[in-house]
Amino acid sequence: MKALVLLSGGVDSATCLGLAVEKYGATEVSALSVYYGQTHGKELDAAQKVADFYGVVLKRLDLSVIFEGSDCSLLADSPNDIPLQSYAEQLSVTGGKPVSTYVPFRNGLFLSAAASVALSLGCEVIYYGAHSDDAAGNAYPDCSEKFNSAMCEAIYIGSGEQLKIFAPFVNLNKSQVVKKGLELGIPYKYTWSCYSGGAKPCGVCATCRDRAAAFKANCIEDPALKGE
Repeated sequence: MKALVLLSGGVDSATCLGLAVEKYGATEVSALSVYYGQTHGKELDAAQKVADFYGVVLKRLDLSVIFEGSDCSLLADSPNDIPLQSYAEQLSVTGGKPVSTYVPFRNGLFLSAAASVALSLGCEVIYYGAHSDDAAGNAYPDCSEKFNSAMCEAIYIGSGEQLKIFAPFVNLNKSQVVKKGLELGIPYKYTWSCYSGGAKPCGVCATCRDRAAAFKANCIEDPALKGE
């Protein structure tokens, strides 16, 4: 096995999986999804559909107990509602601190867990889909280039220089991710992004807004909304 892909079921991670399969072939790629107590559990079903499309094995990991004390609004047990404002609007209220949908050190935890899984499988690289829009304004600090560089070094050293992290979109915005994905033929119709956890995307949470803008920038209707 060459690569392990952190697969949330959203646009960015699905594109990462497509990149990994293109480079290594499906038989050399595995995927990992994490349940952390999120309200939008439909993303796990989406991840399975994307993994099945590529014919890669998907492992699931339950880390929900770690976040039981958090009031992050993404969590099913949180007393806080999902914000319906853009990230820029939310950051104007937080004063530059992470937004309420920031899950405490989520990417650090996921990457550390993924490192153990990857080493057990004999992988040489972990793919994950952090991009610059999420890091902008410190909304999600664990999506930043600085964070990525630090985690890359820690995992490379901690693995005995056997394992690396690859975040291909860390310096790209979401519209650029979608552009690359459309070129690769990523099955975006199977992906899920909405934070609200309803039967259909709410269209107004920050991630729905970003997704819609990314497809619009590429002059295409979101395949998931068209049902294609």
